[in-house]
Amino acid sequence: MDIVSAVAAMSALANEHRLAAYRLLVEAGPDGLPAGAIAERLGLPPSSLTFHLQALLHAGLVSQRRVSRQIIYAMVPAAMNALVAYLTEHCCGGHADCGPACHPAAASAPVGASAA
Repeated sequence: MDIVSAVAAMSALANEHRLAAYRLLVEAGPDGLPAGAIAERLGLPPSSLTFHLQALLHAGLVSQRRVSRQIIYAMVPAAMNALVAYLTEHCCGGHADCGPACHPAAASAPVGASAA
């Protein structure tokens, strides 16, 4: 993935409705969902949903296919894998084993608890 494609993908996901639609499509798996079902689940008017799905489609994150009178959208796993790979390409100085960035203390006191 190049920088232009990475920016397009991140830009497409940088909207609450598009991110919610994308997450629904990830949960739906390779079969995808009809546009009407996505609109219903998200509570969006069809015209608004079309706008958001077109942004995801243009970024290459989803695909669409026609089945009879319905348009079915599905996530494109290779696109998300390429984006994650691009973002982590230089993680941890090029070492293959990148641990989590957050290292919570194992025995830390709960927030709001006072020390005795």
